[in-house]
Amino acid sequence: MAPYADNSKARYDYEFLKRMTAGLELIGSEVKSIREGKMSLAGAFVAVRGGEAYLVGADIPAYQPKNAPLEYDATRARRLLLSKDELEELADAEGTKGLTIVPLSVYNKGRFLKIDIAIARGKKKWDKRAAIKKRDTERELKRKL
Repeated sequence: MAPYADNSKARYDYEFLKRMTAGLELIGSEVKSIREGKMSLAGAFVAVRGGEAYLVGADIPAYQPKNAPLEYDATRARRLLLSKDELEELADAEGTKGLTIVPLSVYNKGRFLKIDIAIARGKKKWDKRAAIKKRDTERELKRKL
């Protein structure tokens, strides 16, 4: 279950409050493109509109660019498949000031593509510095051992 796309920047910028898994509604060529590892989650987020959740800003280039339809949009909003309870929870979190919903990774579970999303709060600058310092000290300890 190695991830096809990973949002490592989100792990640095946000503190995760709750994680959940959702399905993705895609077309066939997008699935092929993701399985080749061409997807990018940089700058993507989840928006809840009209009782449905959408992945906005994720870039999935065409599988075969010369064979793709003319109207193909690589950054179109893609619907996420979630239960009603999860959608309500996401809608409440989106309405709360200071919280956002970020995608973390895309992977396969059996023959289906799944996406991990998290309700997150942005880290302050000093939080980021503390994370860097902790990571560096752990790296130093591993080198010495």
